[in-house]
Amino acid sequence: MTSLDPTRRHVALLRLVIAAGEPVPPGALEQTLEASRPTINRALRDLLAAGLLQKLGAGRSTRYVATDAARVALGAMPTVAPTPAGPGPLLWSPAALSLVESLRAPLGTRTPAGYESSFVDNYIPNQSSLLPPQLATDLFNAGRSRDQQPAGTYAREVLEQLLIDLSWSSSRLEGNNKSLLDTKTLFELGQQAGPLDEDTLMLLNHKDAIEFMVDAVPTEGITVPVLVDLQAKLMKDLLKDSRDIGSIRRRVVNIDGSVYTPSNIPALLQDTLKAIVDKARQIRNPVEAAFFLWVNVAYLQPFADGNKRNSRLSANMPLLLYNCAPLSFLDVERTDYATAMLGVYEQRNVCAAVELFEFIYRRSIQKYSVLRASLAMPDPIRTRYRQALNELMQFVVFHGRTLDDAFSEVPVDTADLAALRVIANTELDHLEQYNCARYNLARAMTQRWIDAGRLR
Repeated sequence: MTSLDPTRRHVALLRLVIAAGEPVPPGALEQTLEASRPTINRALRDLLAAGLLQKLGAGRSTRYVATDAARVALGAMPTVAPTPAGPGPLLWSPAALSLVESLRAPLGTRTPAGYESSFVDNYIPNQSSLLPPQLATDLFNAGRSRDQQPAGTYAREVLEQLLIDLSWSSSRLEGNNKSLLDTKTLFELGQQAGPLDEDTLMLLNHKDAIEFMVDAVPTEGITVPVLVDLQAKLMKDLLKDSRDIGSIRRRVVNIDGSVYTPSNIPALLQDTLKAIVDKARQIRNPVEAAFFLWVNVAYLQPFADGNKRNSRLSANMPLLLYNCAPLSFLDVERTDYATAMLGVYEQRNVCAAVELFEFIYRRSIQKYSVLRASLAMPDPIRTRYRQALNELMQFVVFHGRTLDDAFSEVPVDTADLAALRVIANTELDHLEQYNCARYNLARAMTQRWIDAGRLR
């Protein structure tokens, strides 16, 4: 291992690899950092020699992962100026710290607060701004997709990872004890992963709600019915009174650890939720609209339960419409999140919420830009076994063979067998009438196979 005098490029590259959370191909780093391949290769060699990166595979299959020493080393690089490639740990500014200190005072010394309609009423879309306008612009420029594609394309491209990230992080903020690995396993196996306890239900409900949102928002837009349906998805089987699912709140709610008391007037809740949605739809900058929805849905508390969960998912709606990087709330401490919300609840002060939002959205931009770039790279296993994959699909769907039998008929290198099996199962899971032609399968035959239970 050699010592390393870090440059801005080293820090940016290392942060991207860490943020990705999975092996990253060099081409993805090249696209995200907008640097030449020789420049990227030199930085990779430096980080490998310093023991901060590990190289996996070779040739087109080359990927890089961060070592255990990488996070420690990243924190020991103060000589490198801050870079947009990614923030460090969340540290409150002096202005936010003043708010934070006031919220740490004992409950008995804090002034009770109720819902103030002026927080929404006084907001004029595209004239008012909860985020500093320049920050909203910078985050939009950093997070937006550069290519012209239909609304929701960005989220769909990273959906598999987004489902895990957002479901886990949002559930964790509600006290869920499942790990990120537990969540990944649960989503792969479904109900076969174990008993349906409350934590499991919460995660599965998040997954269903996110999938619903990604499908509904690009076609229906941001509407009150979509937000209501989102709450119904999130709270399915988690509330004792079914009348509280998918409906405006009719009873009192209390905010733990706060002197804030939300309004309990159903008509006001319904009218204000409509006003929030109407104004969010008019905001031209989707990042400002995301922040506006996030804090206002949580502040209003329009539902009997699941309001913070709803607000976190709702914040993604404007980002979906404008093909911006999604907001996953990863790496957020529960205490920091609670503090940001308390500032809004008790003082209608968004100072801490702004800093938390910037922190988590820059992290999201970082992670999903790397992931999206890596997905654009041709999968070397798919490319190498293109014909073999076609034969596997034919054996299973056309000839009715099991996948194990099919693999016995198709030559595959032992080292690639596990990876190709994962790809084959994924393709069989996603095979439908509208995409079966790529494997030379007839629509009627494919539908019969699907109706029979996707036997393999």
